[in-house]
Amino acid sequence: MLRNVGILYHPKRASAETLAKDVLQALEDLKVLGWLCSAWEEEKAKAQIEGTDLIVSVGGDGTILRATRVVVPWPIPILGINLGRLGFMTELEPREALQKLPAFVAGEGWIEERAMLKAVLQPVGGGEKGPWNALNDVVVSRGASSRLIYIEAKVNSEPLTTYKADGIILATATGSTGYSLSAGGPILHPEAKEILLTPIMAHLTMSTSLVLPPGAVVELRVDTGPQAMLSIDGQIDLILDSGDSVVVERSPYTTRFLRAQPLNYFYHTLTQRLSNKAQSAS
Repeated sequence: MLRNVGILYHPKRASAETLAKDVLQALEDLKVLGWLCSAWEEEKAKAQIEGTDLIVSVGGDGTILRATRVVVPWPIPILGINLGRLGFMTELEPREALQKLPAFVAGEGWIEERAMLKAVLQPVGGGEKGPWNALNDVVVSRGASSRLIYIEAKVNSEPLTTYKADGIILATATGSTGYSLSAGGPILHPEAKEILLTPIMAHLTMSTSLVLPPGAVVELRVDTGPQAMLSIDGQIDLILDSGDSVVVERSPYTTRFLRAQPLNYFYHTLTQRLSNKAQSAS
């Protein structure tokens, strides 16, 4: 039985805030404590997270990515209500959310655990910045410049290659259906622990995606004239200078999703989502 539920919603979608308030009222009717916060006010949400049993994310996959940063380091599951276009990570559609909420409150469902990445920036001048935790991906790419960048890649301190490319994507299994897929990477089962390394538009260098073991530590050193960018889940962006390094490995934290779908739901959802995406693009 849940006792305290936090609700994070997309602040720029009126329908998200409206549904979030409806969920809060439904929780109160079930005698469950609840709190409401914009998913974009992460520090405000973090201040309320202790003692929370469940986070309900009202929005799309982007809202869930923000919710994961709010939850870390707490092992609090997330229940996603999809108001986005794809909703690979969400569990419920808006029309069924209020109907199914009492069952989740009563303790029904199962927990799906997904790996995350940890990224640390090592500036050329010394020191460290971070760490940042990512559910989808960590990307080192060219910034505003149209020129390719050079990225020296090492795996477990061993040189791999120097990429001449638009960038490099390091993705989790969750992120394998996102940017990495668009760049030609494979799709992993969401509970897989491996790390994907996918180059973006590589030129005269290794262009295939690599599947690295869960314990791999990847170092990407930028060696380029144009400024590069470090992006965490496509939501946190930092400028990189030539000589800066980004070290990425599996995070000690995971993201936990509350599910009610069958255990093998992923394959059906995958084909359905990709089919919908293809139809909307045509």
